[in-house]
Amino acid sequence: MKKTLLAIISVMMMTTTPAQENPFLSPFATPHGTAPFNEIRIEHYEPAFEKAMAEHQAEIDRIAANPQTPTFRNTIEAMEYAGEMLSRVSSVFFNLLSSESNDEMMELSQRLSPKLSEHANNINLNETLFRRVKAVYDARGNAGLTPEQIRLTEKYYENFENSGATLTPGGKETYRALSMALNKATLDFGQNNLRETNAYELLLTDKDDLAGLPESLAAAAAARALAKGKEGWLIDLTAPSYIGFMKYSKRRDLREQLYRAYNTRSVMGGDYDNKDNIQQIVNLRLQIARLLGYKSYADYVLKNRMAKNSGAVFGLLGQLADSFSPVARKEVDELAQYALQMEGKPVDIQPWDWSYYADKLKDHRFGLNDEMTRPYFELENVKKGVFGLATDLYGLQFVKNPDIQVYHPEVEAFDVLDENGDFLSVLYTDFHPRDGKRSGAWMSSFKSQYVKDGTDSRPHITIVMNFTRPTATTPALLTFDEVETFLHEFGHALHGMLSKSTYETLSGTSVYRDFVELPSHIMENWLTEKAFLDKFAFHYETGDKMPEALLQKIVDASNYHTGYATLRQLSFGYLDMAWHSLENPFDGDIRAFEQEAMARVQLLPVLPEACMSASFSHIFSGGYAAGYYSYKWAEVMDADAFSLFRQNGIFDKKTAAAFRTHILERGNTEDPMVLYKRFRGQEPIVEALLRRSGVQ
Repeated sequence: MKKTLLAIISVMMMTTTPAQENPFLSPFATPHGTAPFNEIRIEHYEPAFEKAMAEHQAEIDRIAANPQTPTFRNTIEAMEYAGEMLSRVSSVFFNLLSSESNDEMMELSQRLSPKLSEHANNINLNETLFRRVKAVYDARGNAGLTPEQIRLTEKYYENFENSGATLTPGGKETYRALSMALNKATLDFGQNNLRETNAYELLLTDKDDLAGLPESLAAAAAARALAKGKEGWLIDLTAPSYIGFMKYSKRRDLREQLYRAYNTRSVMGGDYDNKDNIQQIVNLRLQIARLLGYKSYADYVLKNRMAKNSGAVFGLLGQLADSFSPVARKEVDELAQYALQMEGKPVDIQPWDWSYYADKLKDHRFGLNDEMTRPYFELENVKKGVFGLATDLYGLQFVKNPDIQVYHPEVEAFDVLDENGDFLSVLYTDFHPRDGKRSGAWMSSFKSQYVKDGTDSRPHITIVMNFTRPTATTPALLTFDEVETFLHEFGHALHGMLSKSTYETLSGTSVYRDFVELPSHIMENWLTEKAFLDKFAFHYETGDKMPEALLQKIVDASNYHTGYATLRQLSFGYLDMAWHSLENPFDGDIRAFEQEAMARVQLLPVLPEACMSASFSHIFSGGYAAGYYSYKWAEVMDADAFSLFRQNGIFDKKTAAAFRTHILERGNTEDPMVLYKRFRGQEPIVEALLRRSGVQ
């Protein structure tokens, strides 16, 4: 999301292209300077990266060699504005590597990874440059700098410090080797997971195998098979297919088969096995942390987070585990009793049974299931509802712009205008799964916001999901969870689009990992508010509003199995912290380690061969190492923050303006707790989350 080379890690190609044909070699002459996707070819990346790195290095060399006394302008700000071309090409490549990849792109990333790592290290380990940065840092309180300039100086100094700049010459060389090896291992991990996920197919040819599946899921499976040139119904490991099958299929044997496939990805041997990558990643991270003077990688990471240390993280996880465990265990017992009534015999609830029986019990208790709400969550209406919420709160308008090029025919691009009709941002939306797109949902940017020479350069934001596809007979009809995911990622998008920072390093979502989830989590609260659902939840065929009774069922069921869901999320946080709190190199059994780490909050029997770590991309190939707790940390904040909207009105413009001014616009320009208290008037309290969840 930002050009600070710490995050740039991968890519390259061996062919050459005449400079005049390569769109990366000059600023994009397109609407709002958006990426000219129609003109970009794979063979453009290598020469663009090569030239961009050379230009960036020359700029850095000039800054380091400047004979003038180091100042904020000639050192920190000069570094901030350097590397324009590198930012341009890397943002396009790495976004597409996640959302529109192929074997050629992945091979390309493998070849360029060491070159980009070396480039970043050449800057971060430049002693002359660091001396200038340190000189500005040491004088920052007496140099007449603005608070934002001081914050930027501190971030650059921390970046150098965390990247080995204070090490001895021998230590720097060790850091260089470790960081390059780590970059390669994390890249390998993610690509193995994508390939393993894409490789699995469960082809059903007997209609009896579809028992329990609603017509919408069966039609989607048939369309999936047809697209692959096969007859029957194709179930795969993408979210709409996997989640839907596990929830509705009466065939317990097939649910088990699919569960085993999903939860043993990249851990059963073969070309895409990740066990060695896991061990290598955690040990390399530990070596880097120890080299820099920390006991563990978690200590190294958390010093620059709201949590500050492992004790605070484990404290939060433990407090939530104590509060939600009794509720969760009661939920498991209730589900077993319901399964007994449903089947007429005891059912030993296994992990592949939970979604199936939980959905049946939800229907029994509340008269509610996804197939009842799905007709009211047609994607086009949901888009209007989600965009409309931003209009109600912040006055934003979303205008589809056909002149903006997109990287896939399914992607749409919008001009986002502020309340005065002025251009604010570009927003790309990419909703459906396909080969080459990794699983999950995320927000990113093709260009972040900043101000240079008095001009506010507005951002280009993208949100990418893997939602239910339309079929030959129906439009895309989303589940409740998919609508919630849309709102979550859209919250991240608002954080990027509304940014009003001077410097890109501090803009938008470039905040502490345990603060970045606040703007996304808070958006989910509106989905159980009748006043919001009334604005867009219309039946896709009749146009009728969602009935009052159905709206009330959604509200009534909003805390259904909140205990189970919370403990599941906590288990991921415990696993992440276990891997990254290690103080000695790991050489044990990965599955055994994982099971011990999650034992405190484990509710269901453990499949011995399962191993979540092997596909835990958030921590092993994403940015959440020693940070997965952030989701629960931010949930505490969002519950506390939304209580103010409840108090003043869920569409209250004054409250929304305060959230925009103090949170969404400010990026990382101040300490996040300072920003939060400025909005809320107090530090967040866990009790707000417990009240919202119905847990006292």
